[in-house]
Amino acid sequence: MAWRTAGVLMAGRLFYIMGPSGAGKDAVLQGLMGLMVDDDCYWAPRLVTRPTMHKEACSVSVSLPEFERLEANGSLALAWRAHGLAYGVPRQIDDRLQAGCDVLINGSRAYLPEACRRYRDLLPVLLTVDNALLHQRLSSRGREGSEQITARLERNKQLSALPSHAGANPVITVDNSGPIDHAVTMLYTHLRQSKTRRKDSCD
Repeated sequence: MAWRTAGVLMAGRLFYIMGPSGAGKDAVLQGLMGLMVDDDCYWAPRLVTRPTMHKEACSVSVSLPEFERLEANGSLALAWRAHGLAYGVPRQIDDRLQAGCDVLINGSRAYLPEACRRYRDLLPVLLTVDNALLHQRLSSRGREGSEQITARLERNKQLSALPSHAGANPVITVDNSGPIDHAVTMLYTHLRQSKTRRKDSCD
């Protein structure tokens, strides 16, 4: 079954993984890709205007002028700002989707309405984590100071209430407060069920 962005026919599925910084999005995505080795699946790189850490397997550091140039010439499918930084996903995901490939992206909760406008049938996935554990994770990674951590925790509170649906699909919520394998398996099960339902609707 093919589906559409704003005027673009797509054959693959777009999975929009979101959650607070420290929720373990990259770790869950890595685990998910390990389970989907036999599927036609692509983890899209995410551009960010800061140096990337070694654990950010699919993040690419770019300067702000380079980001703005890519954004201005239409090279980014999605682009947003948060925490004083710019984030984006390259336009090449459209080629993957048109070819029938499933695409996974690390997205933003605040940007979700715009992402749904551009890709109305995207599948939104929200990773949640216990607040105390989230504070611990942010502190232990050593990327931000105390004021920045406080700002991230406050932003998490402000964005904690998402609608049950985004675009055409319900938001899949996965708790990543426990062992990472649990969250990966739960999300993988959701994605497989989604694929089965999609296939059945075409038969």
